Amino acid sequence: MGTDTLRTDAADGAADRRREQRGWYFYDWACSVYSTSVLTVFLGPYLTSVAESAADGDGYVHPLGIPVRAGSFFAYSVSLSVIVAVLVMPLVGAAADRSGRKKPLLAAAAYTGAAATAGMFFLDGDRYLLGGVLLVVANAAQSVAMMLYNSYLPQIAPPGERDAVSSRGWAFGYAAGALVLIANLILYTAHDSFGLSESAAVRICLASAGLWWGAFALIPLRRLRDRRTPAREAAGTGRQQLAATIRDMRRHPLTLAFLLAYLVYNDGIQTVITQASVYGSEELGLGQSTLIVAVLLVQVLAVVGALALGRLARTYGAKRTILGSLVAWTVTLAAGYFLPAGAPVWFFVLAAGIGLVLGGSQALSRSLFSQLVPPGKEAEYFSAYELSDRGMSWLGPLLFGLTYQLTGSYRDAIISLVAFFVLGFVLLARVPVRRAIGDAGNPVPERI
Repeated sequence: MGTDTLRTDAADGAADRRREQRGWYFYDWACSVYSTSVLTVFLGPYLTSVAESAADGDGYVHPLGIPVRAGSFFAYSVSLSVIVAVLVMPLVGAAADRSGRKKPLLAAAAYTGAAATAGMFFLDGDRYLLGGVLLVVANAAQSVAMMLYNSYLPQIAPPGERDAVSSRGWAFGYAAGALVLIANLILYTAHDSFGLSESAAVRICLASAGLWWGAFALIPLRRLRDRRTPAREAAGTGRQQLAATIRDMRRHPLTLAFLLAYLVYNDGIQTVITQASVYGSEELGLGQSTLIVAVLLVQVLAVVGALALGRLARTYGAKRTILGSLVAWTVTLAAGYFLPAGAPVWFFVLAAGIGLVLGGSQALSRSLFSQLVPPGKEAEYFSAYELSDRGMSWLGPLLFGLTYQLTGSYRDAIISLVAFFVLGFVLLARVPVRRAIGDAGNPVPERI
């Protein structure tokens, strides 16, 4: 009787865990539409056009009396959102770990971001300042929410399941991004048939991402549950908390070594994502429709890549699979250097290569880092991880820009990014992850 009871309890526990994992996947499904449709496709060009319509004769707008070239307003707004996120994330992460109440904080961040994104429907005429404020709020809120979302991973999946669970989350996100982007592109390209102006179609696409985000965020908020943790001291300002987190991480140098490797190769990944369209349009002479189709192809194949690399990790371990993906990134960039101009088919091949390694390398990096986090400090450590993901990715664009400035060639600029993948490979290869997991106080899985 006692054995049967234990088996029943174990089965119930496994069923509850799977239910919570399925709920967790849906936050990626909810918020990834913002990254794809808003940030990657529609908002940059549209906000820039709104700022240009409000510019003076010299091409400047004047937010708070500061002269800003209209074409730079979107980039500056993104940068400001990162600064806000850098200040807020450590505070929220420490509060989440200290109280054990992540879910209310996740809800607050998610619905702040969703509301700001939905509010972009009112971004018309010359309301560039409204657009900048909404972008800063939405982007910072997304960073905070993703930090909290990621910090659930060690709690909802035992070590042996994390690679697969993390990969499925990424796959859900890319699938949602592709699905909504298809709908957005139909509305945008056929706006006349729907009786809409081009501006109205874009604003509907922007707002729909916020509505999608808010609607599907209900699923994880219903299924995820909070875990109480021992009370910890409050920390002060965001800068003080970030400094305290880094000091604590110094007690786990191998965790810090992995984070450094991730910072380097992820900088390369993020730069490829943001600069590939520039390379396609400026160096290869490809049109906007070709670039949008390429973005969609990346989204679809990233689903396949995330799941495929997750399966490979079961056999070869997460570290080896990530190292293999970095080799694939290097080969893909080298092939991109030789792409002929005016040949969309070969650019689609490049997009396919990016998509296949994109989701998997990011998903497995998240799951591997979750093994290196000391118990009870998940949100705090994932705030540092999220800062590496979003707040520190500036060296790649700088190298890309400097290489182009010095050589006048986007081909040289794109191949220069290989340095990030080679250095990231070397740094990651030197991290003894089994010892790092043990030093963090976590059980070491059989295959890592």
